[in-house]
Amino acid sequence: MPRGFFWLLSAQFVSGLADNALLIVAIAHLPGWGLPAWVAPLLKLSFTLAYVGLAPLVGALADAAPKARVMMASNALKAAGLVALMAGLHPLAAFAVIGLGAAVYAPAKYGLVTELAPSARLVAANGWLEVTMVGAILLGTVAGGGLSVPGWLPLAMPAVLALYTLAAMLNLGVPASGRAVVLLPAPLHAAPRRLWRQFGVAQRTLWRDREGALSLAATTLFWGAGATMQFAVLRWATERLGLSLDRAALLQAVVAVGVVVGAAAAGRWVPLHAARRVLPCGVALGLLVPVVALVDSVALAVPLLVAVGAMGGALVVPMNALLQHRGVQLLSPGRSIAVQNFNENASVLVMLAVYAALGALQVPLLPLMAGFGLVVAAASAVLVSWSAGAAGSGPRPAAAGRRPWR
Repeated sequence: MPRGFFWLLSAQFVSGLADNALLIVAIAHLPGWGLPAWVAPLLKLSFTLAYVGLAPLVGALADAAPKARVMMASNALKAAGLVALMAGLHPLAAFAVIGLGAAVYAPAKYGLVTELAPSARLVAANGWLEVTMVGAILLGTVAGGGLSVPGWLPLAMPAVLALYTLAAMLNLGVPASGRAVVLLPAPLHAAPRRLWRQFGVAQRTLWRDREGALSLAATTLFWGAGATMQFAVLRWATERLGLSLDRAALLQAVVAVGVVVGAAAAGRWVPLHAARRVLPCGVALGLLVPVVALVDSVALAVPLLVAVGAMGGALVVPMNALLQHRGVQLLSPGRSIAVQNFNENASVLVMLAVYAALGALQVPLLPLMAGFGLVVAAASAVLVSWSAGAAGSGPRPAAAGRRPWR
């Protein structure tokens, strides 16, 4: 295990725990803020805006300073956004500030993984990271649900603030990777056009690379679908199963359990050169969603939600590793991850905007979930077909005699 990797995992876990707890807590606060329920996905949308709008800048920043220090500063910015929310800032504006911290954090985190782990171990490294991230989603969702009950709600936001502070402190334990920083092209106030031009070149570089484009399309689809499913499951659990918000959050956590299982299996058994073999998992995930929508029993819902999560986890870990592998070969770590974040979060913005609009129009839940699942399945089937046409051009397997990183 590379030195400092556990510190990276710990910092990521605590930061993700805070992000996911805060979302549930904010949803519970919506009535008190005088906001309708359909605003809930707009909180996530606002959180995601910086990932798209500032993608060229955050990628450059991640390469221009030691990445662990960038991660620490990002958690401090998240804490500042939460303090502003507690002081009365509009929730959508506050979530935009917190999302800015997350947008800066992401390329630094994933870029540091590529610096700490050799390419032959990237799938396993991503397996560890994905399990940690999903564990944070699971426990953060449960914690947010628990803090959302009336007796605990006044303490919820101070508790989340303490988590952001702890995450910033944990980043102090992450050592420097030894990689040289990449200087910014000019002072930031003078460089936006140059940064956007460089970012456009980076976009074209990854999309014109066959392996890069395939993995980028798969992860873009997964994260947009996953963000939408987060709110669809909450609505389905409250409307179809009649659960309260805190209990509905537990079903969201069940999906996260499945993701952990799928991610762990992929990290253990899928080598980098075989990453494209997991693409049919996206088809299975999409086809399971309409089945879930029809269920009105918790006993039936739990195994189906675990299966949905497992398909997602098995898909995203090898695709992330393949994308990072190609990104590091073709670009710098920070810039390649910034391109990934831009595309994935643009997908999140589009899907959440559509979902919020359909919610405002009061589209019934069953056709909404069924249509969403079938779109995901069809898009995944296109990627499977594309992968079959691209067979034989993947990265070479690791050298003989090298064991998978466990």
